[in-house]
Amino acid sequence: MIERPPLPDIARQAGERETLIAFLDNFRADLLDRAWGLDDEQLRQMHGPTTLNLARLLSHMAWVEQHWFRGRFDGEQLGEPWASLDWEADPDAEMSLGETWTGEQLRAQFEASVADSRRRVAAATSLDQVSVQPHCDGDHWNLRWVLVHMIEEYARHCGHADLIRESIDGDIAQ
Repeated sequence: MIERPPLPDIARQAGERETLIAFLDNFRADLLDRAWGLDDEQLRQMHGPTTLNLARLLSHMAWVEQHWFRGRFDGEQLGEPWASLDWEADPDAEMSLGETWTGEQLRAQFEASVADSRRRVAAATSLDQVSVQPHCDGDHWNLRWVLVHMIEEYARHCGHADLIRESIDGDIAQ
């Protein structure tokens, strides 16, 4: 079995941008940790009354990375596998898609989405750079807002993942 990777360190005296990125990277690693060592069946295991499982969460967050950094921040169209999803037939299409993938495919898609997001954040000139795509009210998000929103999104879903993982095999977060 592959050795469990440690969670990244967060510098205690870094600048604002570095701190936001470090916390986001920590949550990204934490979500992957919740899936560490599980087989495909365990990743799809649901624990009522929710329909969430680790496969759905990993797929959802891979899509969220693309949605915010590629779509909203850089204003680009999302490519496959997201572009052809039928959102009208399934409002949770990005989660349902994850249940069709193996653990290896889930991790690869998640890691590819994160790598793309990291590249886009690194290319941004500052935390004050605004998104290309506006909100429906015409206002734009700055990179700072997007990073904080992503930290919030991961924090919520890592909490879900902690509960799901513990119910599968008793493993608790690092």
